[in-house]
Amino acid sequence: MSNAFDDVVNAFQPVPTPGPGRTPGRVGMAILLLLWVGLGVSPFVFAVSGLKLATGSIGTPGTLTVVSCEELGRGRYDCKGSFAPDGGGAAIPVDASPDSTAGDVRRAQLTPEGDRAVATGTSGILAALTMPFLGVGVFAFLPYVLLYVFKVRRGRRAAVVFGSVLTAVSLAGVVVGMVAAYA
Repeated sequence: MSNAFDDVVNAFQPVPTPGPGRTPGRVGMAILLLLWVGLGVSPFVFAVSGLKLATGSIGTPGTLTVVSCEELGRGRYDCKGSFAPDGGGAAIPVDASPDSTAGDVRRAQLTPEGDRAVATGTSGILAALTMPFLGVGVFAFLPYVLLYVFKVRRGRRAAVVFGSVLTAVSLAGVVVGMVAAYA
């Protein structure tokens, strides 16, 4: 047929397994595992401020009215809104979530910086939990990898089952969070 098709077919052909000495070694494996843990922890770290806003722990409560959404191209939008604090006072111009639609009115929390408003309530919390659920997915198969690296044979099957369940929970959490963010 064509060379491109042959390349695709050949990519799925079995290859010999690496022989002894072809692993990263102890130091390399330690570096890889530390990077894996760092990758898994980072979604939790970056989600803290969003969760605090969505739960109302920080910021000013009020109502966000999306005034306009400008299309930036490639499916991206820049939305502007007006935030009315619950305590009264003048409306504050803020950045709104790019998944908003002009005319949307929702409960929101103004960031301490006063530059944007984040949805609160159930949908806001679920949207803020999207990143932590992604972090759970990153950690899902770490127990299996640790058993493999330390050459422990007992418990690998349970680690695979655990990783599969945790990946399913992670996927469900990410999907629910994304749906809540765009609802």
